[in-house]
Order: sequence, then C-alpha cells, then structure tokens
Amino acid sequence: MNTRFFLRAVAGAALLASVAGLASAQAAFPDAPVRLVIPFPPGSASDTIARTLASSAARSLGQPVIVDNKAGGDGIISASEVARARPDGLTLLYGTNSALSASPALKKKLPYDPVASFAPVSSLGRYTFFLYVNAGLSAKSVAELIDVAKKRPGQLNFATGNTTALVSSLQFNSISGIRMEHVAYKGEPAAILDVLSNQVQVMFGNPALGIPHLATGKLRVLATTSRARSPLLPDVPTLTEAGVQGFNITSWAGLFAPANTPADRVAKLRAAFHDAMKDPVVIGTLEKQGFELVPSDGAGLTQLVKEQLVRYGDTIRAAGIQPE
Repeated sequence: MNTRFFLRAVAGAALLASVAGLASAQAAFPDAPVRLVIPFPPGSASDTIARTLASSAARSLGQPVIVDNKAGGDGIISASEVARARPDGLTLLYGTNSALSASPALKKKLPYDPVASFAPVSSLGRYTFFLYVNAGLSAKSVAELIDVAKKRPGQLNFATGNTTALVSSLQFNSISGIRMEHVAYKGEPAAILDVLSNQVQVMFGNPALGIPHLATGKLRVLATTSRARSPLLPDVPTLTEAGVQGFNITSWAGLFAPANTPADRVAKLRAAFHDAMKDPVVIGTLEKQGFELVPSDGAGLTQLVKEQLVRYGDTIRAAGIQPE
C-alpha cells in the first residue's frame, strides 16, 4: 500500500510540475524583444505611428518592441520577410494596403499570399488622405475640379507617391467620368513639390505633407477620402459630401504575425496593442498624424484584407493597368 501511495504521489507531482511548467512557459511569452517590421523609412508618418504603438505595447508585454524599417517595394520587402519568419510571435508586420491590397493586383507573382501567409493580430487603423490641388487651378471645390477636368480632358495631371494615391485617383477618375494623366513619383515628398510648383495639378496625399503648405497659398484642399470629416481640417468635406458617390478605397494598417503562430501568443500580442490603442498619449499623438485607431480581432482584420483586395483589384483592372 505504501509503495502504491508513493507511486501515485510521484505521478501526481510530475503532472502538477508539467502543468505548472506549461503555464509558466505561456506566461513568460514574450521572453525576448519583439520585432515590428514596417515598410516605411524612419521619420515617415507611418514610422511615427508604429513607434508610438510599439512603445506603449511594450509596457504590457514586458519586453521591448523594436521597430525595424524595411522600406521599398510597396511593402513587398517587409511582407516577404515576415511571411518567412519563425512563427513564434516575436516577429510582426505593420501591414498596409500597399502590400496586401494593391500589390496582389499590380504584380503577376508575389512571394507571399496576402491572407494565407499571415496570422491576423488586429486592425490598427485608417489613414486620412486629402485631395489637394495647386492653388493656381481655378477649382475651389470637387465639383469645380470635375468640371475643369471634363472641359480639359487629359490636360490635368495627378501625382502619386504610393499605391493609395494611385488607386484613389483611378477610382476618382472613374466615378467622376474624367480623364487626368498619371505622373508617378518614388514618394510623396517629391510628388507634393511638383504640385506646389504646378508641374502637376492634383494629388491625393497625407496631412503631414499637405497641410503645412495650405497657409502659403500654393496649395488648396478640396476633400478628404475618410468616411467622416477629419478633426485636422473639420471644414473640409468628405468626397461623399462633395458629391462623389461610391468611393470606397480605404488606406489602412494592421498587425500581422507569420502564419501558424500559436493562437495564445497572437491573443497576447493583440491584448497588448489593444491596450496601447486606449493609451491617451497614443491617441493624442496619432490624431495629429491623421490616423484613426480602429482595433479589431483577427477575424475582423481578415475580413478587411479580403474586402480591400477586391476593391483595389477591381479599380486597378478597370483602369487597364496590367500586372508586372
């Protein structure tokens, strides 16, 4: 009897130790710094957004969240690296519509699948874009811009420094029944300079680059692509309010881990970033960047990716752009 009791006690202790060890391992995640790969250069608006969120989330995780800038390739470089990374929850992607909505329609082949290659953590939010025109253009409203473009088909140019600007411009042209010529730039800073000098007349761009030039009298803002008016420029109407019905291109950002990352680790990462999105300092900083925080669960982010894949793809194909 004593022997049987002893064996049972040993077995029970082993089981308890195993359970305790598993719980300890789960509780310990992350046990190393988390790397957040972003497809933008240091100093950009997205870099500021990512670093602000990362700094706050690090406090919940108990480990640093290190922002790793991998700019270029419309986000394909960053997305590819994270898709190949070990699925341990220690490598994350700051994914946007460039790599996950537009590139699938602009490229014949990608080194990742925009849905299957990633474990969705959470939507982060939506970018604000404004429709700017050179102040020398007579148009002082969206309706007047459309009227000018119809009277001068193919004579107005629109600048793009990223895929959001490209697809927004294409959809705006399509809905409005106008034809403006595309002038592509490697980035928004170069694009806005040519709009200011009237080399190009029209541009969809972010607030950080455009708003400072409004006071100089060289630039005019006509509308925002957001669903609601931006607190940065509350007097500026949305495209819908300005009469452009059916505009549905969203510039978004979300947080992704490599596919097959354990669900408990994804959940812990999600909770930490959701806590960050409630941080008053984070909220205030990101409002100044024109970034609307929109947290979600993994299913919500997957739905957004699939929806925007269709919308970006339809707009690009309708414009006759062939994948490279």
